[in-house]
Amino acid sequence: MLAIALTIAGSDPSGGAGLEADLKTFHQFRVYGEAVVTLVTVQNTRSVSRVEIMTPELVREQIFAVLSDMPPQAAKTGALGSAAVVEAVAETARDFPFPLVVDPVMISKHGSSLISVEAGESLKRKLLTHCLLVTPNIPEAEALSGLAIRSELDMEEAAKRIAGLGARSVLIKGGHLEGRPVDLLYSPTGVRRYVGERVASRHTHGTGCTYSAAITAGLAQSLSLEAAVGRAKRFVQAAIESAPGLGGGNGPVNHFAAVEP
Repeated sequence: MLAIALTIAGSDPSGGAGLEADLKTFHQFRVYGEAVVTLVTVQNTRSVSRVEIMTPELVREQIFAVLSDMPPQAAKTGALGSAAVVEAVAETARDFPFPLVVDPVMISKHGSSLISVEAGESLKRKLLTHCLLVTPNIPEAEALSGLAIRSELDMEEAAKRIAGLGARSVLIKGGHLEGRPVDLLYSPTGVRRYVGERVASRHTHGTGCTYSAAITAGLAQSLSLEAAVGRAKRFVQAAIESAPGLGGGNGPVNHFAAVEP
């Protein structure tokens, strides 16, 4: 049976991030992808010039339409934009019979805010309690935990604090720290680290979306969380290393990168 995964996220017309990156990633993992649009951006590899957020009713109706006909085996969220949309997604996620991955997209690669302050608070208070995994980078983990992160020990403490908000597992991505990029998974089974190699490249647009989508694909295929994160980490490493070099700014990674077991 073909696995199905759902992304609830914003649209990036340049195709490097957002639901476009999610769908490309699902497809590369041989998972059928579905998409609920939460917001539309005007952006390319150089800048974001406009963000239009869907109404919570429209987001809710899209989710119900999918669940009533082609329910997924796993889902993820990306940029949600407003507190009202976050709360609409949280209400529906309360009854999801499948795992949810929350990618707390807050700031684009260009430095543009993709979520309001109120939406960030709603995400902390209402959405994290319904997720199997939340996948913040260092700045997002600092915002969620209230802790300045300067080391792996800080990452572990921040993960504990974020888990205290209700998330069952927390994956903090360490690419913003110096040295080899180390991602820390804090889960009920303990703490696990995933070490990558740093690549000198500006073509990293959409890495967070791609990473969380790859994990979601693994969960849809019934992999354990640890195995899904490990496979996703290897895929993103290869996708950065083989980035096609498109665009004049922060270009996309290679969504055609090989998927290794």
